[in-house]
Amino acid sequence: MAQNGNGDNDFDESPDHEHKLGRKGSSTKVKEDEVSVERMFQHMLVPSWRNQLTVRAFVVSFVLSILFSFIVMKLNLTTGIIPSLNVSAGLLGFFFVKTWTKFLEKSGMLRQPFTRQENTVIQTCVVASSGIAFSGGFGSYLFGMSEEIANQSTDTSDFKNPKLGWIIGFLFVVSFLGLFSVVPLRKIMVIDFKLTYPSGTATAHLINSFHTPLGAKLAKKQVKTLGKFFSLSFLWGFFQWFYTATDQCGFQAFPSLGLKAYDNKFYFDFSAIYVGVGMICPYIINISVLLGGIISWGIMWPLIKTKEGQWYEKGLGEGNLHGIQGYRVFIAIALILGDGLYNFVKVLTHTLWGLYHQIREKQRENVLPVADQDSPTNPQLSYDDQRRTQLFLKDQIPTWFAIGGYVAVAAISTATLPHIFHQLKWYYIIVIYLIAPTLAFCNAYGCGLTDWSLASTYGKLAIFTIGAWAGASHGGVLAGLAACGVMMNIVSTASDLMQDFKTGYLTLASPRAMFVSQIIGTTMGCVVSPCVFWIFYKAFPDLGRSTSEYPAPYAIIYRNMAILGVQGFGSLPKNCLLLCYIFFGSAVTINLIKDFLGKRGRFVPLPMAMAIPFYIGPYFAIDMCVGSLILYVWERINKEKADAFAPAVASGLICGDGIWTLPASILALAGVKPPICMKFLSRAANQRVDTLLGN
Repeated sequence: MAQNGNGDNDFDESPDHEHKLGRKGSSTKVKEDEVSVERMFQHMLVPSWRNQLTVRAFVVSFVLSILFSFIVMKLNLTTGIIPSLNVSAGLLGFFFVKTWTKFLEKSGMLRQPFTRQENTVIQTCVVASSGIAFSGGFGSYLFGMSEEIANQSTDTSDFKNPKLGWIIGFLFVVSFLGLFSVVPLRKIMVIDFKLTYPSGTATAHLINSFHTPLGAKLAKKQVKTLGKFFSLSFLWGFFQWFYTATDQCGFQAFPSLGLKAYDNKFYFDFSAIYVGVGMICPYIINISVLLGGIISWGIMWPLIKTKEGQWYEKGLGEGNLHGIQGYRVFIAIALILGDGLYNFVKVLTHTLWGLYHQIREKQRENVLPVADQDSPTNPQLSYDDQRRTQLFLKDQIPTWFAIGGYVAVAAISTATLPHIFHQLKWYYIIVIYLIAPTLAFCNAYGCGLTDWSLASTYGKLAIFTIGAWAGASHGGVLAGLAACGVMMNIVSTASDLMQDFKTGYLTLASPRAMFVSQIIGTTMGCVVSPCVFWIFYKAFPDLGRSTSEYPAPYAIIYRNMAILGVQGFGSLPKNCLLLCYIFFGSAVTINLIKDFLGKRGRFVPLPMAMAIPFYIGPYFAIDMCVGSLILYVWERINKEKADAFAPAVASGLICGDGIWTLPASILALAGVKPPICMKFLSRAANQRVDTLLGN
């Protein structure tokens, strides 16, 4: 899931999160041959692109897509911080198909062995499908359209409640355009420009290692470790549900290691999924989240609450944006916009500068890259590069097919979207589709250089531009949010596909097989993700409220971005604009300092990570820091084992807690309450109870 910088999970796919099994280059031919990956596989026949697309691969992909959609959805609706799940997808895909083929082999029914190309197809399909759970906006722009979120904002009249039918239809008409927009550029990006795509490269090294004899042994041990922690995490989720501390059993909380706030008091709640996230995310992410919680809940809110008459109007509830909630939401928005704008300019500058140098080098060689033109053989290429280039150019995807597909889907989308959102006029959509391929290219190229996808930043630009164009009197809020969805899906899937092409290039998977796998995975996601969201939506009536187990923090943030774009700053509480300026400037300044310090800048916190606790509190930061602490101690004791098995442990914790959400939702739909339930009361409430009882 190439979403590092995918806006609200700007932390998920840094190459630092991947279990790297790469190699250092060598200037001598002998050493190069010794570490050559493709020489280890030269005795193995590479299957045709059709044989890479097996029924078993898509059966396994479908099962894993459901699992990963629950995980991504839960994270989307709680914190918005989503780690890379590529490693988990590769590991579990390897485990399921390897078990399948071993059983058939013993029974003498195995016709086709399990290859790294098939493993790549599974990983691509799963990531494409579960990626819709993020880019579909279930925790951001799409849920931000609902009446529940509208009632927490200053614009309560313009809303559209979720319905399974229109959500599936919307995703089908917007999720495929990004795939067609960058297909003609695959050779230019991967071979001619030699972009690294760190996440795609790391995933390819992982898959290649699985299918070597030594790597297969390690993979089996990793899968066993993943299974153990999956079981423990699942049982812990059940235990949390069984013994729940809550207000009317509305959300889980067991007195343990995590920290939550209730009625201005704190109690402990431990969640395995955030411990797993903390083990995958870099240390600085977890520290940044904790620092944001300390600044907001430990300093800012107590200070604001002591100045009630000056800072916010008395008598307003926590959900009203003229109260304390307004400061929480808009300060978080200021941090997110400051960080997003800085990184947008930074990555775009890198993109344009790198593109300028690439074209200049090609002009010196008098060879300009053309999509379907074979590259001249370079005698200096290594054996690996020659082999990979040969097979990558073998199965071409015609340019006319990509252009025709984009035009056809864009035409269908332009005709369909105004019926789903009448505020989104057809000419808004045409303008988006005219500029989207350029932005998709910029995002895919920038992602190849920096591993940062800026999909949500492009989405926010669409919110402000289309929202302001439509105006408040013509449903500008909904128009902006819908436009955000259109733009975000295009540029997000474009960078994801190019990451997958890089993975396929390094594993000798056919580009045609990768494209078909991405199409099938996206199709799965357009159905699976809305259904998973619908289970959450129906099972938890308080979904989206700040007191809920699933507060969906980015939903209110995205809606208020749309309101700002349409109505300006008039909706802000007293002195909130001043605070927004301060925090926006702070986000930019922190990023400047981080880049200026170079390698030492890794100790500087990230504003985007600091923003989330401003709205939903710091409770999940404790769990994530516990994950970081476990990993840190493990690396000190035995770094080699930590590097090999930490991703498996983290994946097991995330998957187990994530899949428990399914039975928990079913129990909630059936009206089943936890057998043991505690309720926390404030001191004043306890005194009233004592008075009534005569104590």
